[in-house]
Amino acid sequence: MKKLRFILLMIFLFALVAAGTVLGVQFFTKTGLFRIPGVVYYDETLNEVEVEFFKTIFTEEVDLDKNVTISAVETLEKPTEEQGHFLYEIYVPVTDFYSTDTSVISEKIYAPETKLIKLSELDSTVKLLSIDDKYYLDEFDSGAVFRSIVFESEAYEKEIEPLVKDALIKTFPTKDDVLTFAQTGVTALSRGMDVKLKSVGMDATYFAKNIGDYLSSFDLTHTSNESSFSNGAWARNICSNPKFIDTLTAIGLDIVELTGNHNRDCGYDAATETVEQYLDLGMQIVGGGRNADEAAKPLEISEKGTNVTMLAYNQSTGGATYNSLPGANQYYEEDAARNITAAKEKGDIVIVDIQYYECNAYASTYEDPACDYANSSAGDQIGFFRHIIDLGADIVVGTAAHQPQTFERYGNGVIYYGLGNLFFDQVWWPGTTRSLILAHYFYGGKILQTKIVPTVYGDEMQTKLMDEETTKWYLDRLIKVKP
Repeated sequence: MKKLRFILLMIFLFALVAAGTVLGVQFFTKTGLFRIPGVVYYDETLNEVEVEFFKTIFTEEVDLDKNVTISAVETLEKPTEEQGHFLYEIYVPVTDFYSTDTSVISEKIYAPETKLIKLSELDSTVKLLSIDDKYYLDEFDSGAVFRSIVFESEAYEKEIEPLVKDALIKTFPTKDDVLTFAQTGVTALSRGMDVKLKSVGMDATYFAKNIGDYLSSFDLTHTSNESSFSNGAWARNICSNPKFIDTLTAIGLDIVELTGNHNRDCGYDAATETVEQYLDLGMQIVGGGRNADEAAKPLEISEKGTNVTMLAYNQSTGGATYNSLPGANQYYEEDAARNITAAKEKGDIVIVDIQYYECNAYASTYEDPACDYANSSAGDQIGFFRHIIDLGADIVVGTAAHQPQTFERYGNGVIYYGLGNLFFDQVWWPGTTRSLILAHYFYGGKILQTKIVPTVYGDEMQTKLMDEETTKWYLDRLIKVKP
């Protein structure tokens, strides 16, 4: 009997020790019946919306073994990829469309007067600012506020990553999918430029020295070239020495607009051969050509997920093509309406360039603002350009003006009444030495931004970008006279 009680006691003690061991292990290792579950800590750097979002992931049903702390951090440089770090949102500084501001300093990025919006909300109705002169749509890794979510947990790979990875991986615009397109104004590589060409040893890249790298950085670069290449070019005609092709290639020219009224000044053969040279170099043409059919053909651009239809017309200044003769594409209402409607039905962005009447306020050497106004030239320029927006165009650009004109938002589009001279010999009047580059940024089939970039040249005829102070002064001058 004693032996039996002893055996039973030993069995009981063994079972008790075994149970104690199991329960102890469970308790001290936080597993099993008496484990302490992991806790989710929401750092004060998170906003209310983010906390509520993460509570939909880390619900009461989620059973963690280890604690996790979730926080947010913001930087002015795109963060490098690290374990537990997710780029959650990008904020960009913006201002009113008509503001003359171009940049904000980093010290004021969180100031009350600085407006930050999500990058996904950016469109052409507001003006994107640089941060410390870094423009996000040029840089992509700076010029914005980058907000990241950070997870800290001893069991990150096992517990946290499977829960949050799919929910937090986001796609933001990159250089690979934002289409950049620089539109420039009048180019006429002739007359005084021919004289200057000879004085610099026939090096036509001389004229693009200060602007070539900038314009070449765009996916597409356009200009309205008004002079054809000819061996008969000299100081008194609007014809271009054949060497001037090097000026155009130095700016990375992709699209040549031919709506100008001087392309036939050196004869039909020169005009035709010039177009053929452009095409041989892989450049595209719009608004003119070797015959009427070619001149009337819309330029269809399809790159980086964006489709653009570009139309270009000569409305008034002459030089139009007829049948088999080379020249500019004459404006006809029915043609414009049909082409714009067809492009919009396809979902394209529509840009319409117009060679309109010129403003002639060139009789002085002082700052004459007469041509700043939209209606400074003959005819109803405001009514005509607005009508093209009413037909459905997104952007209307005047490409005849030899000095920049004002601009405006109208209806569902934007009008730039005149871009001025990119390259020309008109150095006598301050207005004609300036131009506006329209730096378009397209993403996912929409217009993200059009940045207005003024240029200037002097007696040396080397076009360059205006400095920031002069840019603000000049934009203010143009904005004050908008319709």
